[in-house]
Amino acid sequence: MKKFFSLLSIVCIIAISNCTSIPENNDPILGIWVRSDSTLDSKNGETIREEWIFNDVYLGRYQSYTNSGITFYTDFKWSEDNGVYTIIYSNEEITDVIVNLRETNNPEILALENGSVFATRE
Repeated sequence: MKKFFSLLSIVCIIAISNCTSIPENNDPILGIWVRSDSTLDSKNGETIREEWIFNDVYLGRYQSYTNSGITFYTDFKWSEDNGVYTIIYSNEEITDVIVNLRETNNPEILALENGSVFATRE
């Protein structure tokens, strides 16, 4: 009887796992977006680079680099509604952002609501 229930449970697990599928996400925001700034110090130049990595399950990773060394990172959730993207950071120290995707010739741009450039596609 134990063998029968074990076999039945295995068959049920296989049947359930084959019936579920993850829908494919082909959103144009998927990928890596960057913003770089160079500030000149009296002694040396300092480069600051920010990076947003959007994945297909509506999650992502934000990373900030100073002179090629990572200084800060956090995860975020993202959503899309009629071409407007909302980025919600898991770290409460960072303000959530609303952006629009502008598909220009080169590079593609994420723009803030006021029209200024937030990030460009890498």
